[in-house]
Amino acid sequence: MQSAKLAGPKPGVPTQRYLDIAEIKEDTVIMKDGTLRAVLLVSSINFSLKSIDEQNAIVQAYMQFLNGIDFPIQIVIQSRKMNIDNYLQQVRTHDQETQNELLKRQIKDYIAFIKQLVQLGDIMQKRFFVVVPLNPATSERKGFFQRMSEILTPGGAIRVSEERFKKEKFDLGLRVSQIQQGLSSMSLSAVQLDTQSLIELFYTVYNPELYDTQRLVDANQLQLEE
Repeated sequence: MQSAKLAGPKPGVPTQRYLDIAEIKEDTVIMKDGTLRAVLLVSSINFSLKSIDEQNAIVQAYMQFLNGIDFPIQIVIQSRKMNIDNYLQQVRTHDQETQNELLKRQIKDYIAFIKQLVQLGDIMQKRFFVVVPLNPATSERKGFFQRMSEILTPGGAIRVSEERFKKEKFDLGLRVSQIQQGLSSMSLSAVQLDTQSLIELFYTVYNPELYDTQRLVDANQLQLEE
C-alpha cells in the first residue's frame, strides 16, 4: 500500500497502524476492511430565519430525504477556530499597493483589530459533511481473523484490482448523486471532496494543533513509500 508522509521517517509505531483508513485515491477513501467512503461538503441554511411555512417544507423534505435512501450515511459537523491568514494576506497586499499614507495606517489598524477580534472572541468556523459508504459484498464474507489481521497490520489495506475498484467507485458515485439530489430539495448544495481535500480534511482532524503552523503540501508533491 502507498501512503503519504510529510517528512523523513519518524521513530516509534507508525500512526497508520491506528487508523482505519488504508488509502485515499481518486476522490475515494478506502478503509482497511475494503469498504469505500465518499465525503461531501454541504452548505448550510439558517433555519431560524425561515418562515414557519419554509421551516415545515424543509422538515418534510428532510424526512423524504431520509426515507428515500436504503443505506446508512454519517453526518459530521467540524468546528475549529477560524483561520483568516489568507484574508489578512490579501489585505496586506492591498496595503503594499496603496500609495495613500492615511489609508495605509487605516489598513494596518484594521488588520490589528481583526486579529485581536478573532483571538479574543474565539470565533469558530463550522463545516458540514455527509459521509457516504459503500460496503462491497466481498467484505461482508470475511472472517474474524482476516478482519483483525487487516486492522493490526500497518499495510493491511486490501489491494483490490483496478477493475473492481472502478466498479465499486461507480456504485459509490450513484449513491453520491442520490444524496446530492436529496440535499438539493432542501436548498443545500453538496460537493464531493477530491483527493487533496480529503487528505487535508483528515490532516486537520488528526493534527488540529499542527495544521495552523505546518500546512499540508499538495498531494502530488508528497513523498510516497511502499
